[in-house]
Amino acid sequence: MGLGTERGTRRVRRRRSRTALVVRTAAALTAAVVGVTGCDAVGGDSPAPSGSASKRTEAAPVWDTSPESVAAVGDSITRGFDACTVLSDCPEVSWATGSSTKVDSLAVRLLGRAEAAEHSWNYAVTGARMADLTGQMTRAAARKPELVAVMVGANDACRATTSAMTSVADFRAQFREAMGALREKLPKAQVYVASIPDLKRLWSQGRTNPLGKQVWKLGICPSMLGDADALDAAATLRRNTVRDRVADYNEVLREVCAKDRRCRTDDGAVHAFRFGTDQLSRWDWFHPSVDGQARLAEIAYRAVTAKRP
Repeated sequence: MGLGTERGTRRVRRRRSRTALVVRTAAALTAAVVGVTGCDAVGGDSPAPSGSASKRTEAAPVWDTSPESVAAVGDSITRGFDACTVLSDCPEVSWATGSSTKVDSLAVRLLGRAEAAEHSWNYAVTGARMADLTGQMTRAAARKPELVAVMVGANDACRATTSAMTSVADFRAQFREAMGALREKLPKAQVYVASIPDLKRLWSQGRTNPLGKQVWKLGICPSMLGDADALDAAATLRRNTVRDRVADYNEVLREVCAKDRRCRTDDGAVHAFRFGTDQLSRWDWFHPSVDGQARLAEIAYRAVTAKRP
């Protein structure tokens, strides 16, 4: 065979080899495309096929409007302080877990009176601030409640001076820590968070009572209620500073709760409630009366049982 013929033969073989490679590559690509389109892969705005993995991982509703046990945490409001007798807790009228027929607490409304007596617990502490909530959450978690009711924050604003109020950053960090402590123990427990009452309205309502103003002088919420009759610029600024801090705290409660699928707030209902003197303790004109506790229970029950998307 001559050199020219041999070269020609090699060129033919190379062309055939390249043609076979192209065919095999095309076949492999075709198989890959067919394989992908036959799976559950979904991209862009394409709808997921029925029964796909995307469908299976969609979040189902997680809020149960009928929990079977309730634990309460918070401060003196949840302990029913000054609602029954002077300078004393009265947990039986607590909006959250009380047994009084005059209140019909959240626990009673959800569980019924007999069940509430066995399956609700009050771990709130008079005088507590947000920094104390982690310990209360930990103690409450030991009961394994299906719902934890929270009302705390008024004492963070009710300080000797406005400069002594808990900073918003600390308030946020402490609430996150408390929620984290609960989630570590009870990842599926539901949490209801009540907003902080309008402390400036407390001042405007209570200052109409001479006895109330005398009691306030003993040191009840000085940052807001001190010098109750003073209307000068300094007093107005002081009260507005407290009012604004409470608004900031309530926003923290809303934001932190919104990041937890099993947490809901009252959407500011407690803060917006236009209470009058009938809803205030006749001993200190600051804490809720029995009627005030009943109103808080109504607000909580509506929030917990609300049907939300």
